[in-house]
Amino acid sequence: MTSKKTLAGSLLSLSTGLLLAVSAIGGATASSATSQDSTQLQVASTPVSSPQGYWTPERMRAAVPGDVLAAKAVARQDNKGPSSDAAVESGALTRFAGTAAQTTVTTALHTNEAPVKHIGKVFFTLAGNNYVCSGNSVAARNKSLVATAGHCVNEGPGAFATNWVFIPGYVNGTAPYGQWPARSLHAARNWTSGGDIRYDTGFAVVARVGGKYLADVVGASGVEFNQPRGLTYKSFGYPAAAPFTGQTLVSCTGAARDDTINPQFNSQGISCDMTGGSSGGPWFAQGDTDAASGAGGFQNSVNSYGYGTNSTTMFGPFWGSTTMKVYDSAQRK
Repeated sequence: MTSKKTLAGSLLSLSTGLLLAVSAIGGATASSATSQDSTQLQVASTPVSSPQGYWTPERMRAAVPGDVLAAKAVARQDNKGPSSDAAVESGALTRFAGTAAQTTVTTALHTNEAPVKHIGKVFFTLAGNNYVCSGNSVAARNKSLVATAGHCVNEGPGAFATNWVFIPGYVNGTAPYGQWPARSLHAARNWTSGGDIRYDTGFAVVARVGGKYLADVVGASGVEFNQPRGLTYKSFGYPAAAPFTGQTLVSCTGAARDDTINPQFNSQGISCDMTGGSSGGPWFAQGDTDAASGAGGFQNSVNSYGYGTNSTTMFGPFWGSTTMKVYDSAQRK
């Protein structure tokens, strides 16, 4: 653990375009081949391979909480001046409804939760090391999309992850709905080219399992972008660093407030003591009811970083126009 603990990955300097980077699981880096999608954003991709059989129970237990990827994150941009790209994140409130219903779990701050089918653990490999994060199945055209933190799909800057799988509804070492390997990984070029913490969000398009789509098996919560700041959120994750074990789902609830230590990050924080392993867990805006979400709302952020060895605030990136474009590109795959 570093003195400035974060659940985010390395930071990147601001890139000038709204560019997306996409990597399939087969390669550690994106290829030079590019194409234009319908949003007119440059996309890079690599061939596909499957991590089938890689994630044994022993490897899962030994996976390192994703916050260890974060030592460079805050350090690179700590106490820098404000950025000049506020216009990049402007836009109208946009919402995509969910696809299935599930009973809402009890709302509570700093508490253990019953499993939620569409929220789970993420396992992946970066630079030869195995890591664990959290993630959530979200509404998408392809019915196969998982939202997580950017540092849980890409080094930021650097290589994309390999052996990436999502285990929805994970509890006490079991995978009640199976392991869902990624077919491709997606993040903003702002993250993959230099590690800008403001874009610490990633998406994974997962393969069908048993001929079925992820959303048809576990449901998919709605997502929304360009929401006002200062909302009340409920966040979820699987914290694995002490005093937690990573075996059960945990939640935090609170009103969002700006990061005053590094305001240039444009992040918001809620009261929360979750530790490493909760990276990438979903934030749900309270009051915006989504009947498809077992967590009771629309997702519009993820667990990203915290300060100190005993952090009591979890910060998440603002989901604006850039993140919406990454999402839209990924849901078309």
